[in-house]
Amino acid sequence: MDDYWKEIENIESSGEGHGRAGGEGETQEEEQQKAPEEGEHEEAWLTEAGLVRLEEDSAVFLSTLTRTQAAAVQLRVSSYQQTLLRRRNRQHLPDVRDIFRPPEKSNRATCWAYYFICPYFSAETEMELNVEVAFSEQALSYRDNNQRLKVNNSSLNSSDDKLPNFKLLRDKTGQTRVGDLSPLDMKKVRRLVLVEMTALFDTAGIDVKANKPGRVKSKESGLFGVPLITLLDQDHRRVPGTKVPLILQMLIRHVEEEGLDTEGLLRIPGAATRVKSLCQELESSFYDRTFQWKQVKQHDAASLLKLFIRELPHPLLTVEYLNAFIAVNKLPTKKQQLQALNLLVLLLPEANRDTLKALVEFFQRVINHQAKNKMTLNNVSVVMAPNIFMFKGFRSKVTEQQEFSMATNTANIVRLLIRYQNLLWTIPKFILTQVRQQNMESQRKLYKDRAVRKLLKKITTDRPLDKAIPEGFIRVQAPQFSKISMAIQLTEDLQASDVLTRFLSQDSSVSVKKEDLCLYEIGGNIKERCLDEETYMKDLSQLNPAAEWVIKAVQR
Repeated sequence: MDDYWKEIENIESSGEGHGRAGGEGETQEEEQQKAPEEGEHEEAWLTEAGLVRLEEDSAVFLSTLTRTQAAAVQLRVSSYQQTLLRRRNRQHLPDVRDIFRPPEKSNRATCWAYYFICPYFSAETEMELNVEVAFSEQALSYRDNNQRLKVNNSSLNSSDDKLPNFKLLRDKTGQTRVGDLSPLDMKKVRRLVLVEMTALFDTAGIDVKANKPGRVKSKESGLFGVPLITLLDQDHRRVPGTKVPLILQMLIRHVEEEGLDTEGLLRIPGAATRVKSLCQELESSFYDRTFQWKQVKQHDAASLLKLFIRELPHPLLTVEYLNAFIAVNKLPTKKQQLQALNLLVLLLPEANRDTLKALVEFFQRVINHQAKNKMTLNNVSVVMAPNIFMFKGFRSKVTEQQEFSMATNTANIVRLLIRYQNLLWTIPKFILTQVRQQNMESQRKLYKDRAVRKLLKKITTDRPLDKAIPEGFIRVQAPQFSKISMAIQLTEDLQASDVLTRFLSQDSSVSVKKEDLCLYEIGGNIKERCLDEETYMKDLSQLNPAAEWVIKAVQR
């Protein structure tokens, strides 16, 4: 861990003054964090899950929960109810009892996967990740089988190849990555992920409470020390659709253009005075495109990149979930740690998640050149951990022993984020299955309305039947292009990529490349989903027979 402490020294000597655990940095207004009131954590959790006040879809949401997820909700509901009973001076308090119903009946329908698949966990190899059954249900099975609960953390001094080579069990209905779903379905995903993440920690007896972010006075414009949302708003006015701050993109690009073979890249700091001067120049001339990138040395650019991360007013992993990220180390197996990180990545705000993804992808490209730059996975993780977990405005006071523990834990989390990045930005199938169940249940409730049922019947009656599509075929539409639609026969081996290939071969006027197109699943039990190219169409059409299939250009 020598590189970790050297990085702390470099941060302190750069004049930022963060100190051992945040220290007294630049003057800024910050609300001191107060001790949470009784029940405040539970109320905040239930609010984020959409379960404090009666909502139209609360019953639908609860009906799709697994037993471990329902138990996590019940635990917080019970705690919150006890708090409400002790608050005698308040009026018009929300009563969570109105929306929570014990899921005895729904368990038989929605937890079928546990009863049919869980008995076969022992046959699953340690290297395979089962995403069809809730992670918390798998953890409960692990615990109930009286397996060792000793934390299985590999030493950070071990070689990089000691980490398990996890892989996802292949799903014929396709993987779903972050960005593939509509905003409406992603809202459902986030609520489910919050409950599932909490349930996973509950099975291991780990109590994780979200921090309440303090009020920090931050800059309203510029590059360094600006909130991510503000920064992206600035960038959108210049480059619409920007998901990762332009300044970070340019710093990464410059480091890579200068070459990733530089020894000690990210570890050896640039000259403090030069970095400070470059920072000021960037602030004044970056958006004018007059900044002279040729003057920036390799190590200086890497130092500016780390400075950008540290100067964010709120940490990249968010104040709310910082403790949860660190607590991942307490989970008993590497598989459970990876599952928890998957859920936490999905909980991050979109701007934070996209920026983190750009960073870990860059770190991996640095590691790919380790033969020359001497930066292994362990080296990069240890150096970057204090930059990601120690942020401007951080005021916690910790002992030297606590700090040492935090150093090891945070370095391990960064290590896992880099090593398993291809798995962490995916939405587990069991979460997507619950989203489909919620959509179907909402449609059933809507259909019970007499007026709505009458309208739907009229729409169905008025819609002309597509007699040209016989059984065993699907109609694929492409309204953005000249060839509006085509009929395709479903076979056992027909994949989404085959559909795109056939479309391009039949419409020569399309100038878009195949990789810039996506076949979408729209309607039925999902709002909208961009399909993985290896999705088997027959299997998916059986899962969602009411869906429409549309080819569109991907918005990158």
